[in-house]
Amino acid sequence: MIIRYSAIVDLSHEIHPGIPVWPGDPEVRIRPVASVEPDGYALHELTIGEHSGTHFGAPSHFHAEGMQADAFGGDALVRAAVMIDVRGAVAGNPDYRLGRDDIGTWERTHGTIPPACVVLLCTGWSERWGEPGRYFNAGAGSPIGHYPGFAPDAARFLAEERGVAGLGIDTLGIDAGTDTGCEVNGYWLRDGRFHLENLTNLHLLPSVGVTLFIGVLKIAGGTGGPARVLALA
Repeated sequence: MIIRYSAIVDLSHEIHPGIPVWPGDPEVRIRPVASVEPDGYALHELTIGEHSGTHFGAPSHFHAEGMQADAFGGDALVRAAVMIDVRGAVAGNPDYRLGRDDIGTWERTHGTIPPACVVLLCTGWSERWGEPGRYFNAGAGSPIGHYPGFAPDAARFLAEERGVAGLGIDTLGIDAGTDTGCEVNGYWLRDGRFHLENLTNLHLLPSVGVTLFIGVLKIAGGTGGPARVLALA
């Protein structure tokens, strides 16, 4: 494989106590257990949920018999990617969901989405990351919050008509906040497909010509894991 690029973009948030986490998930804790003085080395104990921070989701996250995170080989974690920028639509509607027709509009400009790639949805939501209240954007009509995501018809089209391997987004999840049944996740996380959530810096990517390196922790039996996601563009 020959990869040509002019920039490396880090799509990962920094992990520290106080980052937004899904209700009921473990809070992030970082506790020093050794220090250079007097122990001669430094070490921290880290407590974090599999799906906290920028993270990878495997099929077993939603399906008991689904593929687990440690079953994804290295070849599955280096992927071509495309970026769909919907910041304009989200600015006027925080409940915006990317639909099948929106994909058609994007493809008329940028070409057909290639198989086995990752589709990244840039909503601009990551600029709220440092303010958990704004990131969840709670309010009437949604017990979790109001934030954008993928619509079910878009997920089905990308899986069945384009053979896409992964969905990525810069919000809490690939389902919009108002989709409390997690229909997109339930459908998408099958047949070896995966998701990337809580990404950042997607606005720095071009629409096409991106290669992703997904550095997910190789947790035995994991349903996913925190990930350092880098884009070559």
